[in-house]
Amino acid sequence: MTSGGLAVHEFTVALNEGVADGLMRIVFRAPELAAALAPGQFVNIHVPGDASQILRVPLSFSCADAGAGTVEIVYAVVGDGTRRLSEMAVGETSTAVGPCGNPWPTVPGARRACVVAGGVGVTPVVACGRMLADAGVAFDAVVGAQTAARLWGPDVLEGLGAGTVAVTTDDGSVGRKGLTTDALADLLANGSYDIVYTCGPEVMMAGVARLCHEAGLRCLASMERMMCCGFGACGTCNVAMSDGTYKSCCKDGPVFDAGEVAW
Repeated sequence: MTSGGLAVHEFTVALNEGVADGLMRIVFRAPELAAALAPGQFVNIHVPGDASQILRVPLSFSCADAGAGTVEIVYAVVGDGTRRLSEMAVGETSTAVGPCGNPWPTVPGARRACVVAGGVGVTPVVACGRMLADAGVAFDAVVGAQTAARLWGPDVLEGLGAGTVAVTTDDGSVGRKGLTTDALADLLANGSYDIVYTCGPEVMMAGVARLCHEAGLRCLASMERMMCCGFGACGTCNVAMSDGTYKSCCKDGPVFDAGEVAW
């Protein structure tokens, strides 16, 4: 599914709670949007509370449950927009534009994958894990965070059936002290994968892309940029490609073949 099906959807907050230090989980009811979203896409949310803020907040989702008609988003509180979003109470309403962008692709014939997440990049990676589980593709996972207090997602990925979930933290407060790329290098040395999916800080994804290139593996990366419009009109979210061209993160992405990105 591409961004050609964009629509404005009304939603009602069903849950909005803290799940880690600086991370919130919102679940809202929007049946048509939940049915339209594919893993890897994002939504552009109008956050009420400040009439001077005309831009929507683009956020990836961790689960779109068509049966329940709900969308789950785990997001970091990093600015005024997400702060106001964190203050929305159960029963409050607003609107979300979606489905935006292009989803994670499944790879025909793939039997085993690895997903790599850093920080709040775990949100679309959890959606990816759910997609792989539904497709019957075995997968391992690497999840990194600054500290144990800021970590979310490993238990969710385990619940989705991940074979190995390697956890890294910058300070060693849980899991392995070090980088996600350190853990990925070990998995690549000891296992056989058909594809790697990643989302997180760009420097991390560049490292993941390098490791995959060296291993001859295809890598798909979900990029993050400042997205003012969310549908390719404003030109603020360009991603530099290795052939010297630029593509729009919101319209051509956010998922790109890592081998085509100019890291």
